[in-house]
Amino acid sequence: MENKCLDELATEAGIASEFINAYGKPQAIPAEIRHRILHAMNADIPCDKPVPHSDAFTHTAFLPDVTVLLQGQEITLPLGDTNSYQWQIHTEQGETFHGRCQHHFTLSTLLPLGYHTLTLIPEAGQENGSQRQSVQSQSMQLIVAPERCYEPQAIKNGEKLWGACIQLYTLRSETNWGIGDFGDLKFMLRKLAPLGGAFVGLNPLHAIYPAMPENASPYSPSSRHWLNIIYIAVNQVEDFKYSADSQAWWQLPETQLKLQQARQTEWVDYSTVMALKMSALRLAYPHFKSRLETDPQQIHFQQFVLKGGTTLYFQAAYDALHHKLHGENSIYWGWPVWPEEYREPESEAVKAFCHAHSEEVEFFLWLQWLADTQLAECFSISQANHMPIGIYRDLAVGVAQGGSETWCNRNIYCTKASVGAPPDILGPKGQNWGLPPMNPHVLKAQAYQPFIELLRSNMRHCGALRIDHVMSLLRLWWIPQGETADKGVYVYYPVDDLLAILALESQRNHCLVIGEDLGIVPEEIVDKLRIQGVYSYKVFYFERNDKGEYRSPDEYPVQAMATITTHDLPTLRGFWQKGDLTLGESIGLYPDKALLTELYTERKRCKQALLASLNQYGYLSEPAIMSTEDNLHPPQQTTLQQSTSQNAIRQKALQTENELPMSAPINQGIHRYIAHSNCALLGLQPEDWLDMASPVNIPGTTTEYPNWRRKLTATLETIFADEHINQLLQTVNEYRK
Repeated sequence: MENKCLDELATEAGIASEFINAYGKPQAIPAEIRHRILHAMNADIPCDKPVPHSDAFTHTAFLPDVTVLLQGQEITLPLGDTNSYQWQIHTEQGETFHGRCQHHFTLSTLLPLGYHTLTLIPEAGQENGSQRQSVQSQSMQLIVAPERCYEPQAIKNGEKLWGACIQLYTLRSETNWGIGDFGDLKFMLRKLAPLGGAFVGLNPLHAIYPAMPENASPYSPSSRHWLNIIYIAVNQVEDFKYSADSQAWWQLPETQLKLQQARQTEWVDYSTVMALKMSALRLAYPHFKSRLETDPQQIHFQQFVLKGGTTLYFQAAYDALHHKLHGENSIYWGWPVWPEEYREPESEAVKAFCHAHSEEVEFFLWLQWLADTQLAECFSISQANHMPIGIYRDLAVGVAQGGSETWCNRNIYCTKASVGAPPDILGPKGQNWGLPPMNPHVLKAQAYQPFIELLRSNMRHCGALRIDHVMSLLRLWWIPQGETADKGVYVYYPVDDLLAILALESQRNHCLVIGEDLGIVPEEIVDKLRIQGVYSYKVFYFERNDKGEYRSPDEYPVQAMATITTHDLPTLRGFWQKGDLTLGESIGLYPDKALLTELYTERKRCKQALLASLNQYGYLSEPAIMSTEDNLHPPQQTTLQQSTSQNAIRQKALQTENELPMSAPINQGIHRYIAHSNCALLGLQPEDWLDMASPVNIPGTTTEYPNWRRKLTATLETIFADEHINQLLQTVNEYRK
């Protein structure tokens, strides 16, 4: 067989040989990195020598596994031989089309949207010369998609919508158990709707680890198909309220003391919260079990389990098994280090465990049902309050290596690599997220079914879906196992197919799609996203022109969501005080001191440019700018002083020696500025209403900072009773009109 070098195979596999880095310059990828990623993608290919020609990334049959096309589009497939075939198309709707073809198959019929099956059947008695050919039937999936993703009627009518973007776990309230929950989400939706809010945007709600609650990153979940049960509002569970054992436990002084301590902590105490909720729900579960089979809740639960199928069952089995193993020995963090007999979900040992612990498995099924039911109730409340979007969810770019999603579909994940981001200006070391990537070739061989199911799972009970790191539909930064983030390479994905499927599922689920397109965004995906109706993500900090000036509100694109900041960026106050830079310096994120000095200098220029823009467009025309940090209070506590002249503001903005501190007028001016943007969507953070300084997450860190734990500084009851916050939100609503 003809030999083919590893470089050619890597290119065939979609592994890039170079890329444009954050500084706009081409950067070559070392051959060794490409070869290691090739090996991670297909372990049968050695990474140290040339190999025979491999079919690892090519399809030998004349029909591919799947073909994706837009509705009305014509396709022609070469058949690769001279035989004649009868073709049949069975549509998802139950229709059948058929015909005859030879040499090639051309489809020009206007098929309905959906997932169809094309079958080619060879006509009998065909011969090639003196040799009778062995010709077999072949089938493939034919996916017909719309041109664009779904958009709500309000946006089509030209309305400019706004809402709150929250990390659910950060919410404080008088009723939660030390972490924001679905009860808090209901409360927030009811309060925000009368103020004109169109949605509440959430962090990923993906399943984490009941046995290891401190592994709390919503962007490193166990599974993206199911929910994090820690968000269950236990007090709203009927079987908790009606169970005598549950209520007796609830009344114990020890229970109430732990509850108060969990509520009052500055940082979420995941271990205490999970222990409290699991204790309560285990006491409530027998009451649920005592319900008759004809009880509506029992019926709904059984329907949920039936619809969830194998994926849901394995999620519950994983959680039950993990809870047992980790309880016995904390080294069992995930399936890769479990005893060998438990590493395959279909193994006899797993089946035996599930049989012996059937009630425990069903308990975890019940928890998933509770979480799903409460999220559905939240969405129903948003719709009853006429919110055009209601809830928008967030889809993480990947899953943890040892979680249930990789346990269930091992073949599609490349566990000898992880994904992240290459070095850039704000992250000079790059980022390694520790998430194994999906193999694009296996994904296509499975007719994109894992991607389709992922979208369906996350488009439940919401009106919009934010896709984290949407560039992953085109390419992902793969890092070989054991290497740092700067030793990676881009691997390309079938972007046109994935975007078409995204549009199809978006339309079917009436779900707007927002693509988080920050960082290094390749030019080839920008137009694709826009044309297919994926909304861009515009962060105020980054919206500056070539002269360093902040873009005027009317320069923002309509097909986008504007926001001041994100979970990976500093709050407004943190940005203004350079808290992200000082904190990053203290934990060693900026080893290059010259670069750090330039970042400090650039931040000063940003602030000056921002003040100049606020003044230019009239957003600091009324309130005065306070002159010292000592006089500053959170916006909800500030009494606005007398107006300062435009000239004085301009002079302050241009100062370089004596920088202005953050003040309520600056905070409110920025909110008005971004509220006036052309973007159809605007997402605001409660942290900025409260003038908070500490960030949610510092990218590139693990133990250096308590990521995903910082709470809001006020309860929801306090926030929505605050006169100044209500006035700010009313102003935002007026500006959006």
